Amino acid sequence: MPLTAIALNCSLKARADETSSTDKMIGVIADALRRHDVTLNETIRVVDHEVKAGVTSDEGEGDAWPEIRRRILAADILILGTPVWLGQMSSVAKRVLERMDAFLGETDDRGRMPSFSKVAVVGIVGNEDGAHSITASLYQALGDVGWTIPAGGACYWVGEAMGKADFKDLPQVPGKVQQTADMLASNAAHVARMLKAEPYPGLPDQSGGGA
Repeated sequence: MPLTAIALNCSLKARADETSSTDKMIGVIADALRRHDVTLNETIRVVDHEVKAGVTSDEGEGDAWPEIRRRILAADILILGTPVWLGQMSSVAKRVLERMDAFLGETDDRGRMPSFSKVAVVGIVGNEDGAHSITASLYQALGDVGWTIPAGGACYWVGEAMGKADFKDLPQVPGKVQQTADMLASNAAHVARMLKAEPYPGLPDQSGGGA
């Protein structure tokens, strides 16, 4: 069963500025997914779009989020990529999560959020500590708003503390990073296929008409 993926690059750098290390990590994950018959539809550099602050799915005129929301929900797998800044995920990634908060109030008549039966994985890069705490925060937030996280659903690289090396400048992907991406891809594709074939059932009588 072929699957599709979409990536949100939550770099702070606009596409016109320079290549992003987050893009490179997304590429590593996408290449690994491709070997499991998963096609990456596109990578959206979020900072290049006018995603307004807020917690609804449409914050009015000029808001780019409604179209981004449509595109991510059309795919089977979401790759959320973020750099490490000050030991935390980027402010762009936080904004994406805040906009997904709207899913909590957008359930169907069986109580299922629009992200139910969709899989999310995480890619993190930086030259400072923070990958584990960011993974924990992203897992919690993505799970809260309905995404399914497969086993081993995060792949990260962090450079030497206080160093200047960037992931995008490495001559080759470190073996452990590649191995982690390969396992992430295998698990994500497996879970996404199961959920596509048999989505979460939800609960009956969630439309407000039950006893």
